[in-house]
Amino acid sequence: MPNRIIVPLIVACALFMENMDATVITTALPAIANDIGVDPISLKLALTAYLLSLAVFIPISGWMADRFGARTIFRAAMIVFTLGSAACGFAQGLNDLVIYRIIQGLGGAMMVPVGRLVILRTVPKHELVASLTWLVIPALIGPMLGPPLGGFITTYFHWRWIFWINIPIGILGLILASRYIENVREKNVPRLDRLGFVLSGIGLTGIAFGLTTFGQSLLHPAISLGLLLVGAAFTYAFVRHARGIKSPLMNLRLLKLQTFRSSVAGGYLFRIGIGAMAFLMPLHFQLGFGMTPFQSGALTFWGAVGAMALRPTVPFILRRFGFRRVLLINVVIASLFIATPALFTADTPHFAIGAVIFVGGFFRALQFSTVNSLAFADLDNKHMSQATSITGVAQQLALATGVAVAAFVVDMTRLMRGDFALVAADFAPAYVFVALIAVISTLFFIGLPKNAGAALTAREEVAKTARLPDAPG
Repeated sequence: MPNRIIVPLIVACALFMENMDATVITTALPAIANDIGVDPISLKLALTAYLLSLAVFIPISGWMADRFGARTIFRAAMIVFTLGSAACGFAQGLNDLVIYRIIQGLGGAMMVPVGRLVILRTVPKHELVASLTWLVIPALIGPMLGPPLGGFITTYFHWRWIFWINIPIGILGLILASRYIENVREKNVPRLDRLGFVLSGIGLTGIAFGLTTFGQSLLHPAISLGLLLVGAAFTYAFVRHARGIKSPLMNLRLLKLQTFRSSVAGGYLFRIGIGAMAFLMPLHFQLGFGMTPFQSGALTFWGAVGAMALRPTVPFILRRFGFRRVLLINVVIASLFIATPALFTADTPHFAIGAVIFVGGFFRALQFSTVNSLAFADLDNKHMSQATSITGVAQQLALATGVAVAAFVVDMTRLMRGDFALVAADFAPAYVFVALIAVISTLFFIGLPKNAGAALTAREEVAKTARLPDAPG
């Protein structure tokens, strides 16, 4: 099997671990709380601790890969993530679990962006679309498979195995990474932007924590809003700082490239729908329709099957129609399928629900793959590390925003009825609302030139890389 397939598969396994681990714990919270003797609500600190660690360390991942080598950091990240997982399985109290989840998050923050960077620097541009498509499947499978898998393990084994199942996957990934991944690195790496690291860490932590606690009702809404405001203030300070120095932690001048800007901004809006669906569908099916976690998981998993069916077709579709046309037409189709579950009722046949989720998974994955690939169409190797940091941050914030927006709409719908009990009808407006947000992403795609992303589809023999404006100072 050639390296251009093996390397994406290794990174996809790491991405699957990271995405699944972020959600698999949710259904096991009552069992964990009972076992270690804490209140289930307080145990949700274990969820937010992981997210906070991601928010702090994703921005520094690109600099670390440039400084020490992508393979070195990727392997170190897998080791940290795997050890953190093992430690979580041995946790005896809340403090232990929170600390170990922070360690896990440190590994996850480095593992996925650096793994994506390895692909970008080792795979020729005209093969990037096919390689990056491998990363779509685990990104869609993880959030949907996590809750039912967590319920299965907790019911038939023990909650500690939720974390221990990562150990063999991590060991295998470490062995394969050592054998097949090159230790690509940059020469003359600038000094670490320490002030930028502090500003971005506080800013992104405030935003991510505020969105997550708001979406999951972990804190009083006023506290969550305060966190969001603090995060926004520090993020604004980082933006001002980054614009005024030569080598910022995240080079925001990359956003001057239309393809990169369209991918980050348009992708952010579309991913809100992805994050919302992973949150809405399990609750809708279980609380609204009375399904068991396994029935719910069996239905939502069809979205991942649809994504897998897409993988071989992406390069052909993009070569045939081009990035711009696919992005503009497919976002409407994919958004319609995001809204379609609003029509489901308790009497809707499971076969029909599964079929809709399957087809929707295909079109969502197509949009996901196209947006992900477009980000790197006009970038050269020296800008890839900072580009992966920026896209990684945007993706995490989009998923958190999706959960927060969906939870807010469901709560508002319930309150308007004057009843605190959730019913199936409470979920319908949320699906429609996040679908409309996803459609708004067309504003960032409509201005793209017709030949946008040509270097990634071999539509032109020579790919031109756009030149960024010079840095200040």
